[in-house]
Amino acid sequence: MKRFMIGQYGGFDYGKFHRDFKAEFYGIEACSFPSDEACQTLIDAAQKYGFHTGVHYPLRANPARLRDALFLSPDDYVRSEAFQQIQEELDYMVRLQPDYVLFHYPKPVILDPQLDWSSWRFADRKEYIYENDLSLNELIQHSKVLFDWLSRKGREYRFQPILEFDGLNSYICQHNFLEQLLLAYPDIKLCLDTGRLYQQDKLDPNFNARALLRKYTKYAALIHLSNVQINETIQHGHYPVLPELSTGEGWAPIEDYLTIIREENSEVKIMFEHRSDLISAQDLDRCYAWVDHILNGVPENPPASPPR
Repeated sequence: MKRFMIGQYGGFDYGKFHRDFKAEFYGIEACSFPSDEACQTLIDAAQKYGFHTGVHYPLRANPARLRDALFLSPDDYVRSEAFQQIQEELDYMVRLQPDYVLFHYPKPVILDPQLDWSSWRFADRKEYIYENDLSLNELIQHSKVLFDWLSRKGREYRFQPILEFDGLNSYICQHNFLEQLLLAYPDIKLCLDTGRLYQQDKLDPNFNARALLRKYTKYAALIHLSNVQINETIQHGHYPVLPELSTGEGWAPIEDYLTIIREENSEVKIMFEHRSDLISAQDLDRCYAWVDHILNGVPENPPASPPR
């Protein structure tokens, strides 16, 4: 469990920390904190309990902005603004000294217009475009600029840049430019989200989540782990993974996903991006123990809580 993490979104919640975080866990991923005081609480807790921190961009909540940086926009001004906003956040989080900073990629999401994306969660229309809005060549060129810039900033500010896959189209699934960039910039890694991969697997007949995991897990530093049930509709999003959640009832094949992850990358960290409040403390311990058993062959014993 030394590679396990929990999320703290919208502020540092000590109740969640004492319930969800275990003594041997690696750290906490923070996102959208509402104030300087909230950020200081995170810094103080990290020093007190000795955990590592990562940032799911942005660290600070800003209602006047979109959460994600639109650094691949076909609009030159929008792209420039995105890099400026990231720069401001990097300057602010120097005192936190995060191990990594994570950004959604591609952003805006590039959608296949033949598919029904109505179930995909977008906070704003600006968050997505269609394939005819951005060519493959434009995506490659913008991505090269992004990788070069993030790599330089990672060295300057001493963090690892991580790109979390959002909705994916044929540009990424059927071409190899992204792999070439990941090989050219080995300091930049990926984050793969099991719930999002399963959701696209269900809506897109040309998408294969298992194949994508086989292809890209080797380049990942982080897995966002949760389950979701999809039958006629999407239900129970960000549900904790438990062994009894059956694929026959529409749940994601989490054991298959984790087995692929174990085979492809034994060093990847697992961030439990789930709503732990949906289950009991005992079931939460079972969740952790089951994942540890699949990834590391550890007997399914409950983990120890950290000292208070």
